[in-house]
Amino acid sequence: MARRSDHSREELYEMVMDTARTIVEQDGLRHLTARNIAATIGYSPGTLYNLFENLDELIIHLNATTLDALYEAISSVKRTGEPEADLKAMLRIYLAFLEENTALWTAIFEFRSPGEDHIPDWYREKVGKLMTSVEEAIAPLFADSESAARQQAAGILWSSLHGVCTLAKDGRLCLISDQSMPQMAETLIVNFLAGLRSRIGIGPQNG
Repeated sequence: MARRSDHSREELYEMVMDTARTIVEQDGLRHLTARNIAATIGYSPGTLYNLFENLDELIIHLNATTLDALYEAISSVKRTGEPEADLKAMLRIYLAFLEENTALWTAIFEFRSPGEDHIPDWYREKVGKLMTSVEEAIAPLFADSESAARQQAAGILWSSLHGVCTLAKDGRLCLISDQSMPQMAETLIVNFLAGLRSRIGIGPQNG
């Protein structure tokens, strides 16, 4: 078994994250244990606790890398300033990311933290960055003074889209609609934006 000094702290952290990611991708979050990770990288389980307080903290770090990857993907969307076009472009990126990283994305929602106080601020900021992307897309439909309403709307839209994706993943969407997941998600965006536009007296967009 390799000695702890064989790798720097930074190298060991990356090894742990890469291994944890592979385990989750192949076998799911429930198979992610300190023993499994340690056995793969050739260290004792105790070595992991020099990096993380416990397995929960390790999972939070792993989930953070998934959030970072999604944010980077969504950030690649070139904004047009038209909410519907921008949200649909973001949706396509989001759905492609979910299809490619299903297990990792699912792990974010399968993980049960021992309590909200155990979720670090830096992790909340990563979630906030994703919400900000949605806020920026719908910003033309809000006045500058309506930041709270804009933030709330972004959260509702994101949660609704996640619900559609979750139902589809569980094979239950067909019980609700004969639309495919992408079709239903786009319909949700169109109707949601129509509601926002009617609130401020803007008619529906053409096309």
